[in-house]
Amino acid sequence: MKNFILMDGYGIFVWSAFIFTSVCCLFVYLKTRKELKKQEKMFSEKVNELPATKIAIVQERKVEKQILVKSSKF
Repeated sequence: MKNFILMDGYGIFVWSAFIFTSVCCLFVYLKTRKELKKQEKMFSEKVNELPATKIAIVQERKVEKQILVKSSKF
């Protein structure tokens, strides 16, 4: 066990590199997860706004159609 940890004198370099790499990967993972949650929230807000926008567009078109129908009778 001791020989595995020390690795013939190279253990300090191997284990420090392993720990450094693990910490960096954890940092990138956490940062990416945070950004994903942020993007999901923004997307969700946009999706929730979409039906209201579509309703407004349909109502505008109805008004435009009514105006065109009334103006064509004259």
